[in-house]
Amino acid sequence: MSMHQISITVNGQVVECEVEPRQHLGDVLRERLALRGTHLGCEHGVCGACTVLLDGDPVRSCLLLAVQADGAEVRTVEGLAEAGQLHPLQRAFRDHHALQCGFCTPGMLMTALYVVGQNPEIEDELEIREALSGNLCRCTGYQNIVDAVRDAAIEMRARVGGEG
Repeated sequence: MSMHQISITVNGQVVECEVEPRQHLGDVLRERLALRGTHLGCEHGVCGACTVLLDGDPVRSCLLLAVQADGAEVRTVEGLAEAGQLHPLQRAFRDHHALQCGFCTPGMLMTALYVVGQNPEIEDELEIREALSGNLCRCTGYQNIVDAVRDAAIEMRARVGGEG
C-alpha cells in the first residue's frame, strides 16, 4: 500500500509522518504520536470520545482520514494545559466531579472548549446540554458536566474581561 507524507500541527508542534491513505487521524494520534488522550470508543462517530479540534472545529478523529488533516492544526486534550497549569475546563471538571471512568472526558473537554469559544456567554443548562449532546457518557448522568462547563465559561469570561 502506498504511503502519504503529511504535515500537521498538533498542539502547536509541527509533525511530519507517513500514513496509509486509509488510516484515521485518531489512530495516527494514538499510535504514531503517542497522544493517547484521544479515546477511540465506537469508531462510528457516535460517542464523541475521539473529538479533537481541527482548525478550531470539533471533528471525530475516528472518522477523519489522517490525509484529510494534512496542513491543518489539530488540538487534542493534551494541548489544553499550559505551562503545567490545568485549563479552566479541566479544573472545573475536576472540581465538579464531572468524570468517573474518564473515557468520555477528553472528547467532552474538546467539545466544551469549542462550545465556550463559540458562545462565551453560555450558561443556560439546556443550551449546554444540547451543545454537548453529541458526546455520550455512561457514568455521570451529565449534570456535573453541565455545571463544570457553565462554571468554566464564567471563569474564562472573567479572565478575558480582567485582562483588558
